[in-house]
Amino acid sequence: MQVRQARVADVPEIQRLVNGYASQGVMLPRSLHSIYGQLRDHQVMVEGDRILGCVALSIVWEDLAEIRSLAVVADAQGGGIGRALAEKMIAEAQEIGIRRVFVLTFVEDFFVNMGFHRVEKSELPHKIWRECVHCVHFPDCDEVALVLELDRG
Repeated sequence: MQVRQARVADVPEIQRLVNGYASQGVMLPRSLHSIYGQLRDHQVMVEGDRILGCVALSIVWEDLAEIRSLAVVADAQGGGIGRALAEKMIAEAQEIGIRRVFVLTFVEDFFVNMGFHRVEKSELPHKIWRECVHCVHFPDCDEVALVLELDRG
């Protein structure tokens, strides 16, 4: 298994993976257009030709980025793939000088175990809510906001 930069040919599978969880109400759906447009933000975990998971890092501002669309195929969950993908995005954020990484998630414990801490959504910039109006949970969302402070050293 290896984590690598997502490629154009990966986009349909990334969409299937993410939208499978979106259909369960635990992620926001992604259009092919949005994934192609943000392809450089995406990484995938592959084993041979099979995509086992995906993740994206979206820069919000000079000191803030969001880990988004973290998804692992059902039959590979529990094997460290999600953690490896999240750690890859954290390392990338550190490398480019980001000071804080956040997630909006229903799976709080996963990220708390990686060192994230819960914050009020109101502490995050309003521009992060640009997609919330498209969510099936809006406006009564029980997703939590978590932040990880990064060492820039």
